[in-house]
Amino acid sequence: MTNVPDRPTLDGIEARWAERWEADGTYRFDSSAQRPDVFSIDTPPPTVSGSLHMGHVFSYTHTDAVARYQRMRGKSVFYPMGWDDNGLPTERRVQNFYGVRCDPSQPYQDGFEPPFRGDPPKKHQAVPISRPNFLELCDELVETDEEVFEELFRRLGLSVDWDHHYATIDERSRRASQRAFLRNVARGEAYSTEAPTLWDIDFRTAVAQAEMEDRERPGAYHKIPFERVGGDGTIEIDTTRPELLAACVSLVAHPDDERYQPHFGTEVVVPLYGQRVEVRAHELAEPDKGTGIAMICTFGDTTDVTWWRELQLELRPIIGRDGRLLPDAPAGVDPEAYATISGKYPNQAQRIVVEQLVEQGILVGDPRPLQHPVKFYERGERPLEIVTSRQWYIRNGGRDADLRSALVERGHEVSWHPEHMRHRYENWVEGLNGDWLVSRQRFFGVPIPIWYRLDDAGEPIHDEPLVPDEADLPIDPSTDAPAGFEADQRDRPGGFTGDPDILDTWATSSLTPEIAGHWEEGDGLFERVFPMDVRPQGHDIIRTWLFSTMTRSHHEFDAAPWAHAALSGWILDPDRKKMSKSKGNVVTPMDLFDQYGTDAVRYWATSARPGVDTAYSEDQMKVGRKLATKLLNVSKFVLSFGDVDMDPALADAVTDSVDRSMLAKLDAVVADATAGFDGFDYARGLERTETFFWWFCDDYVELVKNRAYEAMGAEPAASARRALREALSVCQRLLAPFLPFATEEAWSWWHDDSVHVAPWPEGSGLGGDATLVDPTIEALALVRRAKSEAKLSQRASVRSVRITAPATALDALRDGRADLAAAGTIDDVEIRDGDDDGIRCEVELDPAPAS
Repeated sequence: MTNVPDRPTLDGIEARWAERWEADGTYRFDSSAQRPDVFSIDTPPPTVSGSLHMGHVFSYTHTDAVARYQRMRGKSVFYPMGWDDNGLPTERRVQNFYGVRCDPSQPYQDGFEPPFRGDPPKKHQAVPISRPNFLELCDELVETDEEVFEELFRRLGLSVDWDHHYATIDERSRRASQRAFLRNVARGEAYSTEAPTLWDIDFRTAVAQAEMEDRERPGAYHKIPFERVGGDGTIEIDTTRPELLAACVSLVAHPDDERYQPHFGTEVVVPLYGQRVEVRAHELAEPDKGTGIAMICTFGDTTDVTWWRELQLELRPIIGRDGRLLPDAPAGVDPEAYATISGKYPNQAQRIVVEQLVEQGILVGDPRPLQHPVKFYERGERPLEIVTSRQWYIRNGGRDADLRSALVERGHEVSWHPEHMRHRYENWVEGLNGDWLVSRQRFFGVPIPIWYRLDDAGEPIHDEPLVPDEADLPIDPSTDAPAGFEADQRDRPGGFTGDPDILDTWATSSLTPEIAGHWEEGDGLFERVFPMDVRPQGHDIIRTWLFSTMTRSHHEFDAAPWAHAALSGWILDPDRKKMSKSKGNVVTPMDLFDQYGTDAVRYWATSARPGVDTAYSEDQMKVGRKLATKLLNVSKFVLSFGDVDMDPALADAVTDSVDRSMLAKLDAVVADATAGFDGFDYARGLERTETFFWWFCDDYVELVKNRAYEAMGAEPAASARRALREALSVCQRLLAPFLPFATEEAWSWWHDDSVHVAPWPEGSGLGGDATLVDPTIEALALVRRAKSEAKLSQRASVRSVRITAPATALDALRDGRADLAAAGTIDDVEIRDGDDDGIRCEVELDPAPAS
């Protein structure tokens, strides 16, 4: 039975079907399903710090298409949703939204009301508030943002099970994050140490290697002579950072550089500040850079850190966490000279130092301008500095060749889509130069679950951390007391203090399989979903999210966390530039949903090959809407023949060779689309399905519709009708992962269940000749062209058509002769043997065409 509307439309179907899917639990995960019957997805948790953009629509649609396919293949799909709502982005958004800043020294105010709720005036001075008050505002704002995000994802038609959602700051996430970290500590995979650390002076926090980026900035080389101790002459160095002369601890040249070999082991005097430093050799020195000899400072860049560590140099830091030069001169440095730059920012200090070098006749020549790469935090606005601080690290192979090799090998346990993305992973792992810094000096995040005893002088004993029992997790060491201590012993000599830092947001989101899968929560879910089947994500965060997740899984489970990694590309604007909020070239998804419909936007997204950067195109969306509309219209037509007996076996019902040929073509499409989806190439599935669908509508349906109307009798009509319905059923199911709303609408006209839980189509098994229908289709196209060139209606009658064709096409044309005559309104069709030049038609038009 069918229930086809008089006027099919895409308008209004999205809200109706979204509500129906939720009410029916269409996408609900079967918690009783066992691992072989489960397909689990490690869904990316978007950062809740603003608004979703087309990049989210793009990549999440790719994942959803795969999820829908696997569900139709009979899998119970575990498709959770998470929100990454802790860390710097959220803090910055809270500051900008409410007009406040966190100051841990402020007292807690019960019932605090922020001065603003959105868009404070630009000249507004942020109000300092306590950490608990600040965290309350963070919780409030992310909850609001999460509701907006969920609304958009529902509008996008994601087949997520909303009963399985999490936030990276919720209690379960904090418990999993702290448990994993404590186990890293217990096994020696996590450690704390006082060490040089890349530091963002605006965010006042340490930055990991994966969070850095190079930006081209103007600078200048300054040639500065160092006087030799106990000898004549000077050694000239080139530096872009003369403000760090006070931090100089050595000069360094390449061991094979003959210019400096006589000076290795001798000392020079640092100009302006007077400290003596040794000239040393190291293979990282570049003979062709500047004068070929460099000064080592603590610290100007990461190479300084390497030299300092490997040459075992003294520490002479001068830059503090606030980005200013420290108030007191380091040991060995002239305090009067240093006083002129004390408390200055590095750029201010550089101007002063250069002026002094010029005034004292020390600088050789003028500064020489250059453009050079400078390290920035990816969200920062000023260059990173390197300061010395105590931080927590997780071993990631950056200082351990065996661990590095093991993590590279883990990459071979995962199937990459596309495969070349594995090389990005390997290049990142092999290029690491330090362990993963996971502590952050911020407020909104998972607290590091560690306390320290205080000695009699009130100093923390870092080598003997106090850890909680796992049963007590999650804990906050800033408010909770360790076992054996009372609250009033906090921060008192002989008592304890809590670690003040939080875990980096990647340290928590690296555990999304554990968090989403309820790791060690006692409900048995984790064993049914882990290792997960696929990690979908953008290729730009292979070095962060993917690698960090691999590292944590390697440490905890000695296994890769997923079987597949499916990578999406970027969206490019019309100028082929990446779309991003910072560039101001983003487009609001909701407006596009309203203008073109969700299915149209999804069509554009899923047309993109995995891992390939794709241009934003509203023209593609228009094509997608046309496709969805055509699906409704052709479904109405095929179903307009009333009830079709679907009981007889397909082989008994479809008897016409033309119909069997069409179904054989469709069999090949099903095989290609299935292979595409099995390889996570959803775009291949869409391309093959769409190509067939338009051929089906424009050629096959036009060819056989007269027969379906019983123009040639009941038995030929029954074959056509059954073939049409079979093809419609298959096309609706093939398109369901891409156009979920339009396919559900059309499917509902003749089915009681959802197309999204219907079985994925398989081959018809008829074994027809897929090429048999082609000569007849080609001949019909030639007849239509003749009518068009004569400016006649396609319904105009044709007196005769003489077809000349190769011998290999004659039988096929004879099989399709009746359909051709009916479709072309041809009185007489003559088929003749010709040469191999293809099919030719001599069309004799009726001088009195039908009106």
